[in-house]
Amino acid sequence: MLNKIKSVSSQLAARSKSVQSGPEQYLVALDVGTEYVKALIAKVSDSDIEIVGQGRAHQQLSDMQAGAIADIGGVVQNCSQALALAEEEAGVSVRTAVIGIAGELVKGTTTTVPCRRKDPELEIDVDEMEQIISLAQERASTKAKENLALELGNAQLDVRLVNSALVGITIDGYQVTNPIGFKGRDMTIQLYTAFAPMIHIAALERTAKELDLDLLAVAAEPFAVARSVIGDNPNASMSAVLMDVGGGTTDIAVVNDGGVQGTKMFGIGGRAFTRSIERDLSTDYEMAEKLKLSVGENTLPAKQFDAVNEALDKTCDVWVAGVELALSEFTELDHVPHRILLCGGGASLPNLTASLKETKWYSDVPFTRKPVIDFITPDQIVGIKDKTGHVNDHTFVTAMGLLRVGSDTFQQQSDSRSGGTIKERFDRILRV
Repeated sequence: MLNKIKSVSSQLAARSKSVQSGPEQYLVALDVGTEYVKALIAKVSDSDIEIVGQGRAHQQLSDMQAGAIADIGGVVQNCSQALALAEEEAGVSVRTAVIGIAGELVKGTTTTVPCRRKDPELEIDVDEMEQIISLAQERASTKAKENLALELGNAQLDVRLVNSALVGITIDGYQVTNPIGFKGRDMTIQLYTAFAPMIHIAALERTAKELDLDLLAVAAEPFAVARSVIGDNPNASMSAVLMDVGGGTTDIAVVNDGGVQGTKMFGIGGRAFTRSIERDLSTDYEMAEKLKLSVGENTLPAKQFDAVNEALDKTCDVWVAGVELALSEFTELDHVPHRILLCGGGASLPNLTASLKETKWYSDVPFTRKPVIDFITPDQIVGIKDKTGHVNDHTFVTAMGLLRVGSDTFQQQSDSRSGGTIKERFDRILRV
């Protein structure tokens, strides 16, 4: 551990000497995945986000467990390597960061909160809406604590809100997109909230401190993916199921008519497929990983083709069952969007996409038609431009989503300082 910290200290010193901060507003997104750390540096303005540097570093088996940090010293060293590569390419040293959080204990749910107003003839204003949203967040927090306590058998578990977004608002049964200025007695809001255990957040905060980073925000990664595809268009009406298949977990977000309906996570990712090969072929983990990657690269030796694919298909069956179970838990939806978009390194495995396309796993999920499977690509991300030429596949989408969350946070801080009109303040609440 001491050697790791010393190594990081020398890397930090080298970074500070080799690059200098510029006058523009820069942001770094750290996607701390089970298999890789990815760092993206972007120049953020009011109009768009430009990626000017990228880097990645491989994680060791002991560094992460099911999407959560297990060895802070190891993860810090890997993050420092990825940051150094990104800063070298960008030509600037960046200290403001947004970091993603994932894992089975990160809970994202949509809470429906009914409110009866005392004076139905009084127009709704921003202050009243902020009070209602705070009430909804408190109720969601209580629910998240209860669910996590049941899972872990720990009634004292401490959790923190990491993301929040309005999904829908009705006034006296009438759907509205912006309730400011409306009158009415009965208001119902649907609020998406994501909570994470404090122990996981504290590990990320310590990581940021060791890296000498100012932590702007911690974001639930499936929410970040959703923000990446929704973009900054307040009239977005996209509906899709988004799946981020990482090394340790699969994170699912359901977006309906431009709003995040909820997120689910389960602990099967790329490493589970590697372990299956390791076990069935009686080989070591490193060789099993090479065999798995050779399937995606279409370079698997013919003599091992059947055995490797048989091992992968066993885990695919379990993974697909996890997807089916996760989607079946969205009971508040009349139907699940039929468009399924994949990202993350684990999604590169062809067996995985084949299982989604070629089996009838979806028959017990309320789809209106057979799901259409595709990948999210960086060129589909609205408002984020890559100037490096290296952010070119679905494995970078989560980090790009973190940039979007960071940009949102920058804008919220700017609006808070400038005050703004009532309309501007409420528009910002809707985009949190």
